[in-house]
Order: sequence, then structure tokens, then C-alpha cells
Amino acid sequence: MAPPPIDLLADAARALAAHPDFRVLRRLVPVDRLYAGPAQGKTRVGIALDVETTGLDRDNDRIIELAVQRFRFDELGRIVQIGTPRVWREDPQQPLDPRITQLTGLTDDDLAGQAIDEIAAVEILASADLIVAHNAAFDRPFVDRRLPAVAGRPWACSMAELDWLELGFDGKALGYLVAQCGWFFEGHRAENDILALIYLLGHTAPDGETILAKLLACSERPSYRVNAVAAPFEGKDALKARGYRWDAAMRFWGKTIPEAEMESERTWLLQDIYAGHGEPVFHPQSACERYR
Repeated sequence: MAPPPIDLLADAARALAAHPDFRVLRRLVPVDRLYAGPAQGKTRVGIALDVETTGLDRDNDRIIELAVQRFRFDELGRIVQIGTPRVWREDPQQPLDPRITQLTGLTDDDLAGQAIDEIAAVEILASADLIVAHNAAFDRPFVDRRLPAVAGRPWACSMAELDWLELGFDGKALGYLVAQCGWFFEGHRAENDILALIYLLGHTAPDGETILAKLLACSERPSYRVNAVAAPFEGKDALKARGYRWDAAMRFWGKTIPEAEMESERTWLLQDIYAGHGEPVFHPQSACERYR
């Protein structure tokens, strides 16, 4: 049986969407812009980035897929132009964990003999005024290690830097956020993830600003890297519950906080963690240093 005509399906979708007991999700499709009007003021270049890797260890695991897509945005954070996605695979020179294949769909045969085009990747990333990932704390260390020529570029994290609850969303996962905007996509593949990220950045919040505009404002605010150096071992559960991550190389817990939280964080650490035996270290950060 032939599928119904697309016009009939579109009419059915509109009818369902108009009823309070139904919610309609539409598949994300490639587009060349999200805002059709004239750009406001000077435009800048953003890059949506995602990696798939052999595992979670930033020091020992390797990138197996890198996807980047340039977009141009204006002074109001509206995406006025979207470029062609570029995707590279890379052979990690070791068999993939079956769980990685299950997660990404990539197999050893897919990766055999493949390599990232370093010249092209560096050229694209070096053109960015801002690189955006939906988990920059994960993606950036892998990219900086694999492509050290772009290690100093500014990054922003759409997952960590925005207060999604305040924006009217539940959760922080990319697929879940996109679904709440009315779209769906096939996740856990780098090319699909960057398209979803661009759509999400172009989404208009209830106050009329785009998600990208709000992310830019967050990215431009000063922040601090808090390192709980020599924190007592018994404080590890409290640190982890508060969002600190263990740095296996440097052997301390750390996290990034806004400047406004600096004094309250210092007070909490001194009272609840150090209890008079040591103190934390605070390092100022810009978008160029965050998530390294």
C-alpha cells in the first residue's frame, strides 16, 4: 500500500498538534538558515561540533568520528546562514568495544583505514569565533589533543552553561531538549547531533531571545575554575554530589563556576570539605580556557 500523500500527512499533523492531548514531533532536515530576515549588525561564525570516541577516558581513548558544521549568526544571536556539515572518521587502531558499536552504529570495518583530514579540520575550526558542543567538557579535551593547532579557540557548552529549567525545559540531554522544541532526530551519530544542536541554538525562548543569544551571554561572563586541591578523602562524595569532577592526572576535584558564585563556593568548601585543613584554588577563565 502506498503511503498517504505528504499534504494529507501534514494536515493530519496540524490537526493533532492543535489538540491538547497530542504532541507532534517533526524530523529535523538540513537547512541553509534558521532566520530568514536581514542580519542585525555584524555577523560572526559559530561551529557546532560533536565527537564519537572509543570511550570516556580523555587521555587514552580516541576520536572515531568528528563532525563540524559552520553557521553564521548576527548580534541578536539569530542564525542567518548554515554551512555544509563535514564529517570524518578515524581508525583507532584497536577493536571497538561492542558497546560503542551498539551506541554509535560504527563498526571496525567502517573505520578501517580512515583518518581525520587535519588540514581541513583545523582550517574550519580556526575560522570560528565560538565552537559550541553539547558537552564541551567531554568533546574539547579530545579535540585539543587530536588537533593541537586549535587548542586555544573559544568554546561554549550548550548543556552546562544554560539554566534549562529556567528556560522552561526538563532535563539537559540534547535529544530530550530538541523533542521539547517539537523535533526528533536519529541520535548518537555526530552528523545528526550537530544538526540537532544548530536547531536548538536557533530556537526562540519564551522571552523572544534565541537559545544562542542566551548562550553567548553566558559564555561572555567571567567564570572561575575551582580546584579542590588536597581535599580530604572523606569529602569526595560531597564534592561529586556538588558537581565536581575528579582529575586523574592532577589528582584533585574541580569544576567551573560563574563569578557570582565564587564566594559562596569558597565558604562551602572551607566549612564542609576542608574544615580548617587547607583551602581551594580559584583560577579565572574565559571561553578560551573553559573545558580544557
